[in-house]
Amino acid sequence: MIDKKKAVFVVVDVQGKLAQMMFQRDVLFHNLQVLIQGMQLLEVPIILMEQTPEKIGSTIPEIRDLLPGVEPIKKKTFSCAADSKFSSRLQELAPTEVILAGIETHVCVCQTAADLLSQGFEVHVVTDAVSSRVEANKQTGLNRMLAEGGHATSTEMLLFELQRSAGGDVFRELIKLVR
Repeated sequence: MIDKKKAVFVVVDVQGKLAQMMFQRDVLFHNLQVLIQGMQLLEVPIILMEQTPEKIGSTIPEIRDLLPGVEPIKKKTFSCAADSKFSSRLQELAPTEVILAGIETHVCVCQTAADLLSQGFEVHVVTDAVSSRVEANKQTGLNRMLAEGGHATSTEMLLFELQRSAGGDVFRELIKLVR
């Protein structure tokens, strides 16, 4: 079970025109919005990543507008974990568990998961909040991450696992998000 006190949520490269080309993009965007709001309610730190924004574009407004205090970390490497600013931010937060969502499943998300797993992190991939341009690439990326030791979860499964109990104000707000 994921412990919210030991976790960090990483949103990978949901940017510009590329984001608009994703398989089932409306589902992807909706689930990312629900996850971000849920992580904020649960007080799980969020890291926002951008791959060469000068070429691909900035994080899409649907995501960026939910993260007014979060400065994106700009990277050139496909793997977030190969970027020194990302690694420094992870050291500051000191999680043992990393939750991944974003694009593209078979490239940046997969390479990030592989690097984090090799560094000893427990990696949770939100399967309904990752995507690729082609469905087969999404599935191949998911299969690879799971084969290498990552864990599959879904938006709703993750939020309620982090919440742990069916009571309180946060639970009531989470229910509103997933309905």
